[in-house]
Amino acid sequence: MKLKLSLVVLALAAFAYAQDAGTDVKDAAKDTGHATKKAAKKTGHATAKAADKTADATKDAAEDTGHATKVAAKKTGHATVKAADKTGHATEAAAKKTGHVIKKGAKKTAHGVKKGAEKTEDAVK
Repeated sequence: MKLKLSLVVLALAAFAYAQDAGTDVKDAAKDTGHATKKAAKKTGHATAKAADKTADATKDAAEDTGHATKVAAKKTGHATVKAADKTGHATEAAAKKTGHVIKKGAKKTAHGVKKGAEKTEDAVK
């Protein structure tokens, strides 16, 4: 009977220990779940902050690029106007020189024709 009583006490002790271990596992699972939830919230918050910063940086970069493009377009337009003005002046100068050369050539030709006509007239007389 002592043996049976000892076995029953031992069985009750093992059962009680098992009940306590189950509670410990359950508590640990709750703690883990709580910590996971907390970490997920922090990660979500950090991700949202990073997305906002990225959006702000992208907007700033786009504005800077737009401004730089506008400035470059103005400079290009200014340079184009200057180049067109210089081209116009160069063309005008070349036209004057060409006209002067043609006028000189025409005078010489006219003079040569006049001389030839005079010689022909003299020869015909």
